[in-house]
Amino acid sequence: MPALASSVPPPAVRANQHIYDEFFEEEFTRTIDENILQVLDRVWFRSELVGFDNFPQRNNPDRPLIFASNHSGMAFPWDAIVGLAHLFRALPSRRDMPRPLSAPLLSQTALMNPFLLRDFWRKSGSVDATTLNFETMMYYNDYNLMLYPEGVPGIGKGFNRKYQLQRLATSMVRLSLMHGTDIMPFYTINAEYLNPYAYSWDWINRFTKKIGIPFLPLTPLLLLVLVQPWAFYLALPAKLVFVMGTRIRPTELTGKKHDELSRDELLALSEQIRQRMQVELDAAVRAHGQRPYRWRELWQRLKENRRYFPFFFPFAWPAVFTEFERLYVREGRRNFRMQLDRPGAFWRMVWRNPITLAYFIPLLGWIPLAIKGYRNHSLGKKAAAHRAK
Repeated sequence: MPALASSVPPPAVRANQHIYDEFFEEEFTRTIDENILQVLDRVWFRSELVGFDNFPQRNNPDRPLIFASNHSGMAFPWDAIVGLAHLFRALPSRRDMPRPLSAPLLSQTALMNPFLLRDFWRKSGSVDATTLNFETMMYYNDYNLMLYPEGVPGIGKGFNRKYQLQRLATSMVRLSLMHGTDIMPFYTINAEYLNPYAYSWDWINRFTKKIGIPFLPLTPLLLLVLVQPWAFYLALPAKLVFVMGTRIRPTELTGKKHDELSRDELLALSEQIRQRMQVELDAAVRAHGQRPYRWRELWQRLKENRRYFPFFFPFAWPAVFTEFERLYVREGRRNFRMQLDRPGAFWRMVWRNPITLAYFIPLLGWIPLAIKGYRNHSLGKKAAAHRAK
């Protein structure tokens, strides 16, 4: 077996260990799940975990497992929100829970947080996916690690390539070998139907990245986004299925140390893993991806949970997320229940949070949302600095 990394983190990693707890609030994760995400999941997304009963344990007790999933592409990442929230409430041990590495663009502006809920990703445990952060999180033993190794190309690959795995990051292979920890693939099925028939072009995405949006999906729903800003976060009611794959041990695929492998050898190992994952992904799609919406099941869930109307419908999500921000962030409340089943709850939320109305104003509604979305975030600071010059 190749030699493993030292148990003592290098200086750069030690200096970066503030990322473990700098933003993460487990109480935030629990509270937003109990007040919002459980209702959305139970009715709208109806997520299902397949093969998670015997949850995989670490082969190296001193290092986190690396969980890796595919991107379906071209939708706001509700699949990651729903899947990780489901795991959060289902796993008996927090040490089993994977903390995600996420695209840095998701945290640069409030606009890329659901309904401008500031620092949603970071408070929920996400860490910006940089090389240093990845290396640092490999020394963090309180949780496992979660990543989407296709990266941004996986997000923007378009509906026509929805289940074609893109090239996987070689850093996943290198760090797995370096720390002697296994890779646990799991497969996200039906998430591409949250925003179906969406495509993208690189020249457009190069522009949108400059304003903090990783890609712009060109979809039949795009016109709705202009006239109803809440549709920027819209998700159709696809049933999300998460299928556990077969454990991958990169240490068994090579006899070399991680620092002895050339770039071409790392790419070859990464491609070998991608092909293995592609075979399992295709099988998962055949088993669980033939009826993405399950309309009869959806109708049954709507009837069973009718007392929560209208909060399971996407047009009501701006109100409930904005109200949550008011209670948890601005007023600092804890251990509260939003009582979504009370008559008139939706209208009371709109009354308390007038910014909610902007989500329903055609075109002009984007002005106050953009002001709030870019205020005090990195892109806004860059713009202010540029004006100062």
